[in-house]
Amino acid sequence: MAMAVEVRFREVGKIYSFAPGELNLKRGDHVVVETAKGVEYGTVVIGNHEREEKSTAQPLKEVIRKATPEDDKKVSENLQKEKDAFVLGKKKIAEHKLDMKLIAVEYAFDGTKITFYFTSDERVDFRDLVKDLAALFKSRIELRQVGVRDETKIAGGMGSCGRQLCCSSYLTDFVPVSIRMAKEQNLSLNPQKISGVCGRLMCCLKNEAETYAYLNSKLPKKGDVVETADKVQGEVTELDVLRQKVKLLVTLSEEEREIVEVPAEGLTVLSHRKKGQPGQPRKELRALKMEKDHPKSFRKPENGSVKSAAEKAPAENAAGEAEKGGTEKPARPGRPARPQRPAKADRPDRPLRPQRPDRPQRPDRPDRPERPAKPLKPVNPDAEKKIPEEPEDPLKPKHKRTRHHRHRGNGTGPQNTGMTGSTGTEHSETREQGMPEKPQPGNGSDHAE
Repeated sequence: MAMAVEVRFREVGKIYSFAPGELNLKRGDHVVVETAKGVEYGTVVIGNHEREEKSTAQPLKEVIRKATPEDDKKVSENLQKEKDAFVLGKKKIAEHKLDMKLIAVEYAFDGTKITFYFTSDERVDFRDLVKDLAALFKSRIELRQVGVRDETKIAGGMGSCGRQLCCSSYLTDFVPVSIRMAKEQNLSLNPQKISGVCGRLMCCLKNEAETYAYLNSKLPKKGDVVETADKVQGEVTELDVLRQKVKLLVTLSEEEREIVEVPAEGLTVLSHRKKGQPGQPRKELRALKMEKDHPKSFRKPENGSVKSAAEKAPAENAAGEAEKGGTEKPARPGRPARPQRPAKADRPDRPLRPQRPDRPQRPDRPDRPERPAKPLKPVNPDAEKKIPEEPEDPLKPKHKRTRHHRHRGNGTGPQNTGMTGSTGTEHSETREQGMPEKPQPGNGSDHAE
């Protein structure tokens, strides 16, 4: 067993363990300890107490000293510096035109480091901003981007319940919250009602999630057919989780049903509603609730069927027309019954077909004679001799290019003979690449490429 104390550095932050050494510390004392970030000023949450050594993987760091009045004065000065740094930081962000929102500034106890907390929807290139802030404050600068939950925890505020936000009052860590917790607690799934100031699901949904999960495990599901201790069967329509009671739709007769509230203890589930199968129709449930709330608008006839005022109107109208002398249509005469067809005469049994004789097996075919091997071709001794390759001539052109020229005559010369017509001739000329073009003979004719 080892002695330890629990220290917290922020008002609502994580708790860290340290070795008290020879100091006798109590809750509320201020101490100076050494952390991974440097020397820090914290408050004791739990005083000296014994702790198992197995629970700590590494040896605990010792408390440097108990805080002195000078340390308290230094902390108050740092708080004033944080306010001034916050104003200057916002001014520098506006000068650099960065899309970021400054939330808070935190000074280290010894003043060697300043941390700026900000939020942004995208990644921000703040290298130039860090250089300006470091030149302005003459200390190490750290910019840390946080989420919307951390922003709300740092800023604080009041929730929809009228109390201080859970994250800024007592929550040290953010717990995962899902929409399933709201469903188990029968809350409205409207995002505006179950979302907090940060825009995420409210953290307080986690507070009673385990209790509702335990109570729901003792209740049947909606749509299940259950049986009470009095042998009354019904379908589950509503659940009261906190009171542990269930409302059943009980069928008294073919046309009469009733909603009964019974305790969940002692119920026996007879069948579960299949996934996708609808429960009791809503119209029938609505009619039964209206009958219970407004019994005067309903009347029960002799046969036991339930009729509402809306259902009575057609019957009363029909009765009024009969009194006025209205004639009813005669009933349609029933069709005569069809005569039964005479039974078919029994046919004589057909004789069984004789079995076919087994087919004779085919005789085995004689093995085919093996084909003679093909004779090998004579080897040509001259084919193996390789022809020596000629050395490449660097002056010899590798490619040849062909150009087409069209001779357009000017009325004189041999191109205007009867062989080619008056428009000129076409011929192909081959010119080796890299060689100058040879002039074409002619008597005053133009050559166009």
